[in-house]
Amino acid sequence: MKKDGWLNRTVFGAGIASFFSDLGHEAVTVLLPSFLIALGAPVYALGIIEGISDGASSFVKLLSGYFSDKLGKRKEFALAGYVATGIFPAIVAVASTWLLVLCGRVIGWMGRGTRGPPRDAILAKSVDMADLGKAFGFHRAGDTLGAIAGPLVAFSFLAYFSMREIFWLTLIPGGLALLTFWFFVREKNPAPSGDHRTLVASLKGLPGGFKKYLAAVLVFGIADFSHTLLIAFAVVMLTPLLGFAQATAAGVILYTIRNIVYAAACYPFGALGDRFGRKTLLVLGYGIAVMTFIGFALAPPDPILYGILFALCGVFIAAEDTLESAVAGEMIEEKYRGLGFGALATMNGIGDLLSSILIGFIWAFVGYTAGFAFAAVVAAVGTILMLVWANRVPDVPAQIL
Repeated sequence: MKKDGWLNRTVFGAGIASFFSDLGHEAVTVLLPSFLIALGAPVYALGIIEGISDGASSFVKLLSGYFSDKLGKRKEFALAGYVATGIFPAIVAVASTWLLVLCGRVIGWMGRGTRGPPRDAILAKSVDMADLGKAFGFHRAGDTLGAIAGPLVAFSFLAYFSMREIFWLTLIPGGLALLTFWFFVREKNPAPSGDHRTLVASLKGLPGGFKKYLAAVLVFGIADFSHTLLIAFAVVMLTPLLGFAQATAAGVILYTIRNIVYAAACYPFGALGDRFGRKTLLVLGYGIAVMTFIGFALAPPDPILYGILFALCGVFIAAEDTLESAVAGEMIEEKYRGLGFGALATMNGIGDLLSSILIGFIWAFVGYTAGFAFAAVVAAVGTILMLVWANRVPDVPAQIL
């Protein structure tokens, strides 16, 4: 049945809710590397924090997707996730050791994991199949506009507030995100899937082509480490040139550049994917990531060069986040989409877990160049796998058997 226009109340509301949520937690995220340095945390601490948080998030995503389908409670699961994400800054605000920061980050990212698959399933259901790229592109753009506003707010507040005070203030946008999703997002008569199989059995029932797709996503994800680590890299490398305070400000600005480009590129990637092929555009995005990692490995410490490379990060993350979800949405039957999006998010989360921890330790004990070289090689393998898969699997939705 024909849906209302693709920019409907649900798509709009989900985008605004993500704007507020990202504004809050990105204001914390952009200050986290400097906050950990001030706490005296070791170099590898940020890699552990990011890796474990992403790993916990991936586990929750799979459960959230499975049970939200099974129970027909997608919106309820998403709302619970917004609550958990919203309280994360308060835990960081009272932290005196990096281990407590880890606890707060895990809770916040488990919230992100809980809300993601059911929210994406609601989005996919609210538009026609031909408009999936545009809908997810709009949502990711809203998400990233918040990620632009967050660092800008943090940067402007640094002159007037301590980092801990800024963390407390970010509880406000977290609350607004919850209220916006609650009032705007609608899913008419969501029905339980009726699937009485176990989680493992349901995963085994996913289409074969989708499983190959997930394998390529996982391999690429092992190279796709958290970009919070890039902020720490920039701060460390630029401190001898600028001093710690100015290097911290530069890290905020560089991350903001990344997010601006990301926000600008999400909708174009989605719309072009709808028209010319989502898998083809996704492979292009993966290829840009490989070149970006090589660029970081070779570039000398220079704010302008880093600005270009951070911008390229925004380009490939826009392709990845927008098109991976759109491709998944076209391959999975509607009533199992929560599970499908959960499986996709889990592959990304496992990749993030491995990549962030590996890169953190490589940077600490071998060097930054070796870490970026590792990322480039693994990302290239993932790109080749996606290219091979994309040439063999047709662009048609699949049914779960």
